[in-house]
Amino acid sequence: MFHLFKYLKVKDWLILLVCVGLIVAQVGLELKMPDYTKELTTIVQSGTDVMDGVWKNGGLMLACAGGSLLMAIICSILISNVASSFSRNLREQLFNKIADFSNEEMNLFSTPSLITRTTNDVMQMQNFMAMGVQLLFKAPIMAVWAILKISSTNVSWTAAVAICVGVIVVCVSILVKLCLPRFRKIQKLTDELNDVTRENITGVRVVRAFNAEAYQEAKFDKVNNEITNNHLFTSRVMGLLNPVMNICMNALILAIYWIGAVLINNIVMSDYTNPMEFIGDRVSVVGNMAAFSQYAMQVVMSFMMLILIFIILPRTMVSGNRIYEVLKTVPSIVSGTFNGKTDKCGTVEFKNVSFAYGDEAENAVEDLNFTVDKGETLAIIGSTGCGKTTIVNLISRFYDVTKGEILVDGINVKEYKEEDLRNKISVAAQKAALFKGSIKDNVAYGCENPDENKIKKALEIAKADFVNELDNGIESEVAQGGTNFSGGQKQRISIARALYKDAKIVIFDDTFSALDYKTDMLVRKGIKENLTDTTVIIVAQRIGTIMHADKIMVLDEGRIVGMGTHKELLESCDTYKEIALSQLSEEEI
Repeated sequence: MFHLFKYLKVKDWLILLVCVGLIVAQVGLELKMPDYTKELTTIVQSGTDVMDGVWKNGGLMLACAGGSLLMAIICSILISNVASSFSRNLREQLFNKIADFSNEEMNLFSTPSLITRTTNDVMQMQNFMAMGVQLLFKAPIMAVWAILKISSTNVSWTAAVAICVGVIVVCVSILVKLCLPRFRKIQKLTDELNDVTRENITGVRVVRAFNAEAYQEAKFDKVNNEITNNHLFTSRVMGLLNPVMNICMNALILAIYWIGAVLINNIVMSDYTNPMEFIGDRVSVVGNMAAFSQYAMQVVMSFMMLILIFIILPRTMVSGNRIYEVLKTVPSIVSGTFNGKTDKCGTVEFKNVSFAYGDEAENAVEDLNFTVDKGETLAIIGSTGCGKTTIVNLISRFYDVTKGEILVDGINVKEYKEEDLRNKISVAAQKAALFKGSIKDNVAYGCENPDENKIKKALEIAKADFVNELDNGIESEVAQGGTNFSGGQKQRISIARALYKDAKIVIFDDTFSALDYKTDMLVRKGIKENLTDTTVIIVAQRIGTIMHADKIMVLDEGRIVGMGTHKELLESCDTYKEIALSQLSEEEI
């Protein structure tokens, strides 16, 4: 957790240093007040110049209290600003780190967990900075300073305070040890709760279609009840601190007054020749007892503040470690340095490429060798799970190959700067992902100054004619996830986004599956007519979508089992022929 403090800026450290100074001054003023209490008690007991002494010492006590309050307010404001700045920096660091993650790291941390770490865990750190840091400085300073002041007063009183503090420390240690594993569990359960909630919301149509509300509620209740039970356990255990503290404080006050009564009782008049000395010693003991009781309370209060820290700290430590776990993760995809011009343009070449998801997994694709030249259209077809999308992810370098190399424009993809590589490639993903905003924002995604004519042209090629029928055209609102559009409409906007980019390599990863046959044909025709010099890679399940491609690659269990045109594969590749006959009649083929 403490590794995270390196994300504090220099200005924040300077503010914390000022706060420490304010806390020291605040503690000094608070520990000065018992001295005035002692003086007041002595004056009242002596009976001489009572009102003058009360006004003088009372005024000084009020001044100390006012000064302490003012410093506490200033300190709280400053630390709150530091806490807000700290949480902002953490969120920014987390967001930037997650944005750099490859698919491998995204699979390592689940999406709900990353959301929880960016929100809930960061909030825990902010609360600790706002409340805990002030107590963390004030409690030990006050405890040590107060103990030093009382240690020279009376051994018996000091021993009583030491016993009380010892009991508090032992109790707190036991309770924290009981609660710490539960706090860790609570954060993991928060991830699960987030996961179940997100799953239910995103899949609400499926849940309703299958009347599975009760099933989903049972899943939610299971996690919700478990997290509630853990919260109840920690709350009950930490709730024991309050009665323990009350017992210790009351016992300490009782011990102080009992010891004081014994000390007063031991001052016998027969031991004095001068009655005024006898009265003076008794008055001194009473004054010391009044001052000591305040010092003792301040010692106990300082330990109470430490207890508050111990209540906050365990969960904060868990949250901090979870945040640091993300921040210390080194992305497996390391950007290269090449950003110069290449001799080739729009070419993709696989050389002996194999890839496995994880060290111990079987290869998803194995020993792939093929080349796509500029302006060619390569189609990839095969059964579900044969590695089609894996090839797309490897070209875009969302994963790194396990073996072999991939060349784009004659250069290994590992040598490119990530930004430069992805500027060369445009992908329309298998699942259309739309973002909240307008159609214009989604088509020209990531562009600072979008060209409206170019956007309309891309939508025209993608046959997104429905946009023209909307009241606001390309300025029409897109809900989060594109929920206000049908699957086919979302897919066409996604295709338009891929076309708008003007990349030399355009990949359609099963993008036409949500389109009807006529729209599919018209979109492909538009792409063929308008992207003459662009290399196109189409992943598809339909024979009708790919049969006119320059090359068709047939995959089976991660291996290439056929490569050629539609006519060539019908004669040479049994796998391709089986797929074709399952979709079309011999006459249609």
